[in-house]
Amino acid sequence: MTTFAKPLRGVRVLTLALNLPGPAAVMRLVNMGAQCTKVNPPSGDPMHHYTPDGYALLHKGMKSKTLDLKTPEGQATLHKLLPNIDVLLTSFRPSALTKLGLSWKALHKDYPALSLIEVVGAPGPLAEIPGHDLTYQAEVGLVNGMDLPPSLFADMGGALMASEATLKAVLCLKTSGKGSRYEVALSDAAAWLALPRQLRMATPEGAVGGAHAGYQMYACKNGRVAVAALEPHFAASLCAAAGVTLTHPINDLFKKSTRLAIASFLAGCTRMQVDKLAAAKDIPMMSLPR
Repeated sequence: MTTFAKPLRGVRVLTLALNLPGPAAVMRLVNMGAQCTKVNPPSGDPMHHYTPDGYALLHKGMKSKTLDLKTPEGQATLHKLLPNIDVLLTSFRPSALTKLGLSWKALHKDYPALSLIEVVGAPGPLAEIPGHDLTYQAEVGLVNGMDLPPSLFADMGGALMASEATLKAVLCLKTSGKGSRYEVALSDAAAWLALPRQLRMATPEGAVGGAHAGYQMYACKNGRVAVAALEPHFAASLCAAAGVTLTHPINDLFKKSTRLAIASFLAGCTRMQVDKLAAAKDIPMMSLPR
């Protein structure tokens, strides 16, 4: 981002959040110009142990401190930092925050201009129940069979929501002069990302779930083809290239015969031919290796 496009320049963020969602959120805040400091426990952030390269990437541009918040000395040091902080980001259960003297009630009393962003597993009283990205995705139907999801969608969706909550907190501070609290639940993030599936858009009978011939994975001679010709004009270009005559620009794309014709056409193409066709005919499709 260019200097003039950093809306959080001058905003001071202190994060206690471990693992992926918190650091991913703060990475975005750093990119928006915020001054961010990470407090790690003496044992370090677990992510630093299981994904050191990822840890380094997410924490680039961030200062770090090590404090044992389970000790009075560690807590005292933390409270010396808080008067100079605009936003505190956490990823503890509410009961743990209370034990540390960091509940919203206590913080708002001592630091009225400080905002609190709490990243939790599930909202409200459910925040005390243990869970992780996998359980939140499973809850909303994003886990198929025995395969693990291809990415940590709940964690990354939660990171986006946490960075959004920080922006809201900064705006609220500018208009009211007071800090505000936002709870970001990873289960809510998973549910938001699963909304197209819940609306049956991404289920097998949905247009982007397999029913539309222009939105499919097809095989080609030496790989695969991701075809996303969903809009009628894109689908028409694809069908024309495949030699398919359309009698209806939308309905025909939901016919099995159309899908089989496109599959047959692409099966005879190489990846290079597919990519050249996509560029020449302005068709949103991309070839991939097997």
